[in-house]
Amino acid sequence: MARIARLDWADIASQLDAEGYAVLPGLLDAIAARELACRIDAVCPAPLDDWGTTFYRHLAAVANRWQALLGIDGRYPPEWDAFLACNRRAGQMRPLSHAYRLSAGEHVALHQCNEGEHVFPLQIVAVLSEPGVDFTGGEFVMTEQRPRMQSRPIVVPMRLGDAAVIATAQRPCKGANGYYRVNLKHAISRVHAGRRVGIEWTFHNGYARA
Repeated sequence: MARIARLDWADIASQLDAEGYAVLPGLLDAIAARELACRIDAVCPAPLDDWGTTFYRHLAAVANRWQALLGIDGRYPPEWDAFLACNRRAGQMRPLSHAYRLSAGEHVALHQCNEGEHVFPLQIVAVLSEPGVDFTGGEFVMTEQRPRMQSRPIVVPMRLGDAAVIATAQRPCKGANGYYRVNLKHAISRVHAGRRVGIEWTFHNGYARA
């Protein structure tokens, strides 16, 4: 996870503040991305737990700053294990992280991964196949809804091995009278041909299904 540690985290934080997402080009090299795509199933493999530990350490400060700007009580602990312990105490035991394998004609509808009492405001998405080679279509799309304004569509450009940090559901935005809450959703547009493989990684868990 040395590559994650070497990222420009100050710049990533600035991008998250401005747009609600930050692309991490080449987080995985092409070989590693394709190997992971072959191994992965609907549940993300254990090696990606390292992502949770390492990314969380860098993103907790951003998450806590967003909490303060929005006037939300409570702060996130500095380590992912401690945050997961909070999840367990609240009955959030079901992992929400998963892989997508989308074939021609399939898509992922607009949604938010904000299930549970303890929701981390940032998450990771990654692409494990090459746009234009392995598939066409399948763009990663976000929408941003500000009060009294129309939704703003955002296409997040990612290629094989790229990842992005995105807002899970809400982020602060600075207005004339201080900060206000912006609502975000994300989706994957319809795949026209081929197969798109990707990951959606959340730091929090959901409630067990009956």
